[in-house]
Amino acid sequence: MLPECQLFGTLGCHLCEVAEGVLMPFVEHGLLVELVDIADREEWVESYGLRIPVLRRCDTGGELGWPFDASAVASFLAS
Repeated sequence: MLPECQLFGTLGCHLCEVAEGVLMPFVEHGLLVELVDIADREEWVESYGLRIPVLRRCDTGGELGWPFDASAVASFLAS
């Protein structure tokens, strides 16, 4: 079973849109991804502002920073 994840990003972020595209095949196979806008909380801006997009596993708190491709996402989700 695939873990639930969050994708930290913000509106107007081109790399975040690319990351969403990388994740779409996983979503089509059951991955649940919550899109989190870092602009909603100051601590997210401080933590992720220079690193977005960042994929975070809700179960372990593990993070996969950009750049990532489908292979890296598959490995991240399997770990």
